[in-house]
Amino acid sequence: MAILYELNQNNPQQRTIEQIVAALQKGAVMLYPTDTVYAIGCDLNVKSAVEKVRRIKQMSNDKPLTFLCSSLSNISEYARVSDRAYRIMKHLIPGPYTFLLPATKQVPKLVMSPKRKTTGIRVPENTLCQELLKTLGNPIVSTSAHLPDEDGEYPTINVAQAYLFDALENQVDIIIDNQVDPGFNVSTILDFTIDEPEVVRQGLGWQEVENWLNIVP
Repeated sequence: MAILYELNQNNPQQRTIEQIVAALQKGAVMLYPTDTVYAIGCDLNVKSAVEKVRRIKQMSNDKPLTFLCSSLSNISEYARVSDRAYRIMKHLIPGPYTFLLPATKQVPKLVMSPKRKTTGIRVPENTLCQELLKTLGNPIVSTSAHLPDEDGEYPTINVAQAYLFDALENQVDIIIDNQVDPGFNVSTILDFTIDEPEVVRQGLGWQEVENWLNIVP
């Protein structure tokens, strides 16, 4: 049974943040809100926790996991960022965007795409996520927690939070409730691993991404 933590979205209690981070460092997996959807996540550097996330999501090891970084400079530790990618990303960060980038050796093999040696990284515009990242001191795995029901349908926004909590309370170790209805709009994915960057999934803010792709040389 997961431990439930209630936190204010805009002013999360630091003592509770520290309790959650201490658990993450010991291998806990959490269900938590981001600036897009509720996500399943853990400390990027705890292998057992990453493996547990994969089991919950039923993801094979050849499927890369996205993770959250605190800033653009933090991204540069985990990915190789070209000059053009940097210029575009600085206009979009923080926000609901996932950047596909060539991974550095800092990215655990269990997280990156094994064939392409690439990784997906986000910098969330979410105070709670940023406080977790700041206190933890390294990235947090972030994979969507939205799961279909027995009929293959996704619940409405009014019941989604309760549905997720019920569905995952025996699979995760921590549930964070920010008392805000979770969204259903996913992040926009921008691929910087190819010569000409392109949007590979249209989500929140995709038009702004295309705008900067056209403006930034």
